[in-house]
Amino acid sequence: MPTRPGKKRDEEIHNPGGGPPGPAAAEWWRFPRAEPLLKRGKTLVMGIVNLDPLSFSGVNTASTPDAAIAQSLALLAEGADLIDLGPASSRPGAEETGAEVEIARLGDLVARLRACTAAPISVDTRHPETAELALSQGADIINDITALRGGWGRCGRHNPVMARIIANAGAHVILMHMPAAPAEMQRSPEYGDVVGEVREFLLDRAELAERAGIPRDKVWLDPGFGFGKTFQHNRELLLQLTAFADTGYQVAVGLSRKRMIADILGACPPEDRLEGSLALAVIASLMGADMVRVHDVRATARALAVADAIAGVPTFIASPPVKQTPSPRGFNCP
Repeated sequence: MPTRPGKKRDEEIHNPGGGPPGPAAAEWWRFPRAEPLLKRGKTLVMGIVNLDPLSFSGVNTASTPDAAIAQSLALLAEGADLIDLGPASSRPGAEETGAEVEIARLGDLVARLRACTAAPISVDTRHPETAELALSQGADIINDITALRGGWGRCGRHNPVMARIIANAGAHVILMHMPAAPAEMQRSPEYGDVVGEVREFLLDRAELAERAGIPRDKVWLDPGFGFGKTFQHNRELLLQLTAFADTGYQVAVGLSRKRMIADILGACPPEDRLEGSLALAVIASLMGADMVRVHDVRATARALAVADAIAGVPTFIASPPVKQTPSPRGFNCP
């Protein structure tokens, strides 16, 4: 049976001799920074935990560190493979959030969460100061919507400090395409060839990341669905996602509860877009996405388990173990 673009069959990795997966399959979630994140073929589910009360979805928003930890552990129990902490909203129309605000919202949250789980932790930030704090506390991934440019949209060029911090920490980086600041990105976005232009941009950013010392297998590409794109742009990117998977880089996508779902189903608030989110996640997976960033973890994990199995990537739903003992750092899990 053929595999999806850019994917390896599960048995090629954990059980090259054939037959049912062996005990090694239970260890797939381990995340040493010195090794690639994805080598199994399973479509990873990144659970979203927002720390900004103005985040667009209205769910998975935590107002306190304790609430964020509880929410993160709940998402892991539902089947999330890793957690993405978002200290600043990047919804359409959002104003800029400074590093000092992000740092205040994070505090020691990453360290406390790391004390409770071995699952990978991602922090969504474009600020080197925030990234440095998060990585020093045990974060594994920096999810940078400016793709190491620091500044918003066309005003950003390249931020060598951010790239150097990530490289020195041995962490992963997610590079996303966003042509303008959130406050203006949806004002009549135009492309001559949206797939070609977004792909060229991301490959250029990936090359700069590698030059800074971030290994290729720790660089992720994100086309930036809903960030400076019309419905048609998003549709073209999704249907041609193989153009990104075929680059050899790992591909992450964020389609959960996006406006394009309401464009199809009619006016509906973000919290009423579950079915559309599941459909988009499955399509993205079959088109080569390695990871989907979602709000509705349990439903997505189950849908993707079916999609992965049909696509020739035998899988199972299992949560990373949660530590129940106090950490040496002195933090206790809820």
